[in-house]
Amino acid sequence: MANNYYFGKRNKYHVSSKERRTNDGIVFASKAEMERYAELKMLEKAGKISELELQPKFLLIPKIKKGDRATYYIADFAYTKEGERIVEDVKGFKTAVYKLKIKLLLWKYPNIHFLETKA
Repeated sequence: MANNYYFGKRNKYHVSSKERRTNDGIVFASKAEMERYAELKMLEKAGKISELELQPKFLLIPKIKKGDRATYYIADFAYTKEGERIVEDVKGFKTAVYKLKIKLLLWKYPNIHFLETKA
């Protein structure tokens, strides 16, 4: 009898969890993030938001010495709504590192509006 091994969880319709969270050829970290992306794309098409960006990267702490790495915050989305730059994250659980990075983000970039969407 042949064993059929595969990686990734599949449901009874043989669709992997990766396929269930893919939209426009983009694999998202969660289904909630993918659904929020679909909502934001509709808002952009309707002209309610503009400049939708996925995974925008913000420098929090620069590289200090040779061999070190800079510290970045990578959000899920960024877009402009009514002239205001909004940075958005879809979050299920807030880690201590996440909380610290948000504080640094808001301190270093006071002109952005941070929005957290619950997963």
